[in-house]
Amino acid sequence: MTVGLVPDGLDGERVDAGLARMFGLSRARIAELAEGGAVRLDGKPATKSDRLHAGALVEVELPASVDAPVVVPEEVAGIRIVHDDADIVVVDKPPGVAAHPSLGWTGPSIVGHLAAAGFRISTSGPPERQGIVQRLDVGTSGLMVVAKSERAYTVLKRAFRARTVNKVYHALVRGHPDPFSGTIEAPIGRHPGRDWKMAVRADGRHAVTHYDMLEAFRGVTLVQVHLETGRTHQIRVHFQAVGHPLVGDPTYGGDPVQAALLDLDRQWLHAVELGFVHPGSGDEVTFTSEYPADLAHALSMVETS
Repeated sequence: MTVGLVPDGLDGERVDAGLARMFGLSRARIAELAEGGAVRLDGKPATKSDRLHAGALVEVELPASVDAPVVVPEEVAGIRIVHDDADIVVVDKPPGVAAHPSLGWTGPSIVGHLAAAGFRISTSGPPERQGIVQRLDVGTSGLMVVAKSERAYTVLKRAFRARTVNKVYHALVRGHPDPFSGTIEAPIGRHPGRDWKMAVRADGRHAVTHYDMLEAFRGVTLVQVHLETGRTHQIRVHFQAVGHPLVGDPTYGGDPVQAALLDLDRQWLHAVELGFVHPGSGDEVTFTSEYPADLAHALSMVETS
């Protein structure tokens, strides 16, 4: 029996979608368990389409054959430690690295790297993602903060929920957004036909993305993005929705031919700046990251085209 409390971030999600994220199982697997009576919310059997509410007690009877993701200590080349103190560690994540282990992912992770490097991380959160207070997609590079102390975990989780963390990204998008500076506000939920993909949906969760043009080139625009909310794949989904998908992102409308010409095998998206109130000192802290080699190379190619 696996037991947990529904976090605020899953409030309003369907049982199959929310518990899939919470326990690292597929949405279809959670649906099967619910159909068999193996899922309960606050002591009552739940169906796959019931809605979660923050703070609810979740009980899931997992078959013996279903194993939770395991943290494998493994140092990962390319991960840069930007800052380290008693409360937090800020890392610059390269592409191809997950924030934490999950079922179906056999590659490297930030949690695994920190374990191998001897970092003591907060024990809060599920075992495979202890200390993780934010995530970046596997294909997205840039800054992440991980909690080392229990207090830091609590304070940072609260800050992310309250939207007081300054998260700045740079993205290269197809075409020229009109206007050059604006806000994309559209709810995001699971794609109706693909569990691994997100989409703008009327019944999705509130999502707001602010952007400003940094530089326009032939056929593409470099934009600076400020996230007001932090939904899964938010930047990628929102820019596809307005007709300007990220360069190198075929999952959300990017042109694979253009990606090949720019030597890109992932979306052109980088978390360049992260700012928040330090959970220990109470001071405002800001960290920055330069573009990695593949994004810098692609950008140089569009600059000279």
